[in-house]
Amino acid sequence: MTTRLSSETSSPISALPVGSPCLTLEKRPDGRLWALLAERALPVKLRRCFPWTFPERYISLQTDENEELALVSDPEELDAASRAALSQALSEAGFVLFIERVYSVKEDFELRCFDVETPQGRRAFQTALDAWPRETSDGGLLIQDVAGDVFRIDHPEALDEKSRELVWELVD
Repeated sequence: MTTRLSSETSSPISALPVGSPCLTLEKRPDGRLWALLAERALPVKLRRCFPWTFPERYISLQTDENEELALVSDPEELDAASRAALSQALSEAGFVLFIERVYSVKEDFELRCFDVETPQGRRAFQTALDAWPRETSDGGLLIQDVAGDVFRIDHPEALDEKSRELVWELVD
């Protein structure tokens, strides 16, 4: 098995030798997985190529523009720290929902109740009153609900006016 990596996102992806130190993965405080490629560091999204047959293998690492930077065919080829970061990101990937619109945020019995729109449809969730959205280094926001699911707003400034007002009331 090999890990494929593109040194430039527009150039063809070439195979790397097994155990190549060129690709390092790490979770950063913004909650995202970052790929370190030589002297570059980029946040990446995970895409499972064969989610039902090989859920822990053949993981495409993609930029925010959906360009593949690397394909991890077998996480065992990565160093231990990168493997741990990839494993954590995979476990979180199924539970991060992206918020596109906020319909309402109400307080009720020690909880904050959100009604939002995600690419998967309309969702309702609750947070503790003292659980505030966290700003990420890339300008996004993370909100963790009482069940432990994570909701992300990639670009709060791009939300509609009502959504921005509701969200910014919760951010210092």
